[in-house]
Amino acid sequence: MDVHLIDGTYELFRHFFALPALADVNGQEIGAVRGVLTSVLSMIERGATHVGVATDHVVESFRNDLYPGYKTSKGVPRELLSQFPVLEEALEAMGVVVWPMVYYEADDALASAAGKAAKDDRVRRVLICTPDKDLSQCVVGTRVVQLDRRRDILRDEAGVVAKFGVKPQSIPDYLAVVGDSADGFPGVSGWGSKAAALTLSQYPHLENIPKDWREWHPSIRKARLLAESLFDAWNDALLFRNLATLRLDVPVFDTVEDLRWKGPRQNFEERCQRMKSLDLLDRVTSAKSRRSQDV
Repeated sequence: MDVHLIDGTYELFRHFFALPALADVNGQEIGAVRGVLTSVLSMIERGATHVGVATDHVVESFRNDLYPGYKTSKGVPRELLSQFPVLEEALEAMGVVVWPMVYYEADDALASAAGKAAKDDRVRRVLICTPDKDLSQCVVGTRVVQLDRRRDILRDEAGVVAKFGVKPQSIPDYLAVVGDSADGFPGVSGWGSKAAALTLSQYPHLENIPKDWREWHPSIRKARLLAESLFDAWNDALLFRNLATLRLDVPVFDTVEDLRWKGPRQNFEERCQRMKSLDLLDRVTSAKSRRSQDV
């Protein structure tokens, strides 16, 4: 089997800014919710059998306690934030497993689910469906891969190296020095993506980098400036790496069979009526019928 793990936060943001506004019968904005439901259903219609979706039920997480500048919900449109609980309830009604994150982030749930699914011999491949560079650290060979569904780009371990210049296990170190504007931490002064790739391809983790710049590999330009900048900001670099390191201990599922899509719950019809989406109900019903015939 293949296991599809979906970044529900990314999907909701993407559809919110791509689709027109739409209200349900109660006046609740649900345009993005409908977009995500349709997108996930299309994966099921194309044959996805084991599916899990992770969401940021609240944007803030334990990382905000570690670093005051970490991303918050400030500036996120209220009409978008209000759709997170609606999406989670609608996906569950559609029969899809959802992990709404409060203490952790959606990325942590995806990383935990990918790691656990990959340990199951019945799983042929784990597809983490998000373009988020943080999740590149979870890629393992061709078994755990990253799928950018919008651009139709599948990235395995070789693809991660081709994109970033480092292996997946070095991605947190890479982000620590380069920074991540989406998550709100700046990285280390003077370190760009090229310098990070050259350095971390030789020394996979920050601790492996020689403190004496004269011991650095000759391929790395401006070694003295990079070394001085890194070791002057050493504690910050370690903090940023900690922020970029995804957790693998989030409770997600007991067995991959928990992720098997078996059709909608009884309340899905009511949910579709509320969203004025009877076309979605018809498609889900047809998908369930075809799935039953296949079994």
